[in-house]
Amino acid sequence: MTIVPRGMEPEGQRTGSPREVLLIFLRLGVTCFGGPIAHIGYFRDEFVVRRQWLDEHAYADLVGLCQFLPGPASSQVGFSIGLMRAGYLGGLAAWTGFTLPSAVALVLFAYSASALGGQSGVGLLHGLRLVAVAIVAQAVWGMARTLCPDRPRASIAVMTALIMLFSPSPLAQVGAIAVGGVSGLWLCRTIRASDGGQVKVPVSRRAGTIALALFLALLVGLPILARHGAPEGIALFDAFYRAGALVFGGGHVVLPLLREAFVTPGWVSDDSFLAGYGAAQAVPGPLFTFAAYLGAIVKQSPHGVPGAVLGLLGIFLPGVLILIGAVPFWDAFRSRPIAQAIMLGVNAAVVGLLGAALYTPVWTGSVKSAGDFGIVLVGFVLLTIWRAPPLAVVGISALGGIVLGQTAY
Repeated sequence: MTIVPRGMEPEGQRTGSPREVLLIFLRLGVTCFGGPIAHIGYFRDEFVVRRQWLDEHAYADLVGLCQFLPGPASSQVGFSIGLMRAGYLGGLAAWTGFTLPSAVALVLFAYSASALGGQSGVGLLHGLRLVAVAIVAQAVWGMARTLCPDRPRASIAVMTALIMLFSPSPLAQVGAIAVGGVSGLWLCRTIRASDGGQVKVPVSRRAGTIALALFLALLVGLPILARHGAPEGIALFDAFYRAGALVFGGGHVVLPLLREAFVTPGWVSDDSFLAGYGAAQAVPGPLFTFAAYLGAIVKQSPHGVPGAVLGLLGIFLPGVLILIGAVPFWDAFRSRPIAQAIMLGVNAAVVGLLGAALYTPVWTGSVKSAGDFGIVLVGFVLLTIWRAPPLAVVGISALGGIVLGQTAY
């Protein structure tokens, strides 16, 4: 899929290379701390604000689509942006660059069984969590100004935020986006939608249909193979694939699915599982790379580096397949007047989702003192007023966390 700002690129011309995409996402994979909601903020700053690869409305539409689908939403957004920029190889490059740093870090943790310790190490990790608060706040502020400029859409955003704040269900975000879409159909029919960018999809409908069929075939067929004498690697791949295919709500929701698949049958001890999950919170990039740690330490075969690779492929593959299956039909849907009203509501709902996530878990899980708030405030001003590069803000926040010397959060 290639998004080209209207009037700026020749018809059908690709605007980037897989190498360009890989290098950008590799940097993001090293600096994107804070979980999936923060990643969406980082991506917006990088690709909407700074590079202008796509506009605000197209980005919000993309986020809304990925929130609807099972799998890791931030990784799906990243894969889609790579696909838009440089085709299939661009999508692969985006996934590789964004996933590789944290996967390598967690495999090294699996082998060394060590993590940052001491007051400085804990302070550093806390500072990295605080920069995520500033990133998400910047995303909420910027997207709200563009996507919620009137009473109906602001009201939809607030309603969606309330649903998220008061509902404990993992499926609440899917329901909230659905409510936003229905509300948009009711409240936003008279609002003229932005034309946005031209969307060109190098994924044919036939390829999309094949991807959806493969997604379902693996979901149904892998458990059957695992129960009828297939090699241990098939059972291991099936455990990762089912977790990636059935999770809605981002990385943290996958925890009970993976625990049931690996701890309950005795493949991984509970202590090792929780230690790896804690390490996954401390590294940048998608939380789904926790699968690399589990694949490295699992008692089943293969384990070690081959198990880590199998885990990464198994947990990310279903999200990629269902995304490829959806995008050929997405642009035709969003171009219709009724669909545009629905998407106006969905876009406002995405702002509400981000706003609720800014409070919990991003704010409540990180800001514990006046010093913490000061670091967040500095980061927010640097990002929104000074237009400082996110990498510089990450460094300043990390240094601030060390200076504060936090010991318990």
